Amino acid sequence: MVDQSLLKQKLALLNEYIHDLRDVRDNPPISLSAVVNDKKTRRFVERTLHLAIECSLDIGNHIIADEKYREPRSNRDIFAVLVENGVISEALLGDLQKMAQFRNLLVHDYARIDPDIIYKILYNGLKDVETYVMEIKDRFVPD
Repeated sequence: MVDQSLLKQKLALLNEYIHDLRDVRDNPPISLSAVVNDKKTRRFVERTLHLAIECSLDIGNHIIADEKYREPRSNRDIFAVLVENGVISEALLGDLQKMAQFRNLLVHDYARIDPDIIYKILYNGLKDVETYVMEIKDRFVPD
């Protein structure tokens, strides 16, 4: 059985990261130029994306361990295991697996990150993480 207290803590933390990213993106709206030319903004967005991805992976790993699902072979596979067991929808799988790949880029190839990719994720990728949170909550966190 999933540890409700731990899961709620992790989901709250992930929601905080999402909120911080939305705030930087929307108040006022950030431009590609700001991501390219303002290293503090770029680094904040990169690091917060990294934290959000790590938190998403951690949530998945905790569910997998607590529910005794098969052990994932990689970070990408964490999301496949969750889909196999009906925890999250298959529609999310591809985008979440790309997110896990992006995590590897942030951690291992950080010097070559294209600011355009950061910008696109900021504007197009947060909805996938928000949906992930909602699907996890719907399955494991009673109202």
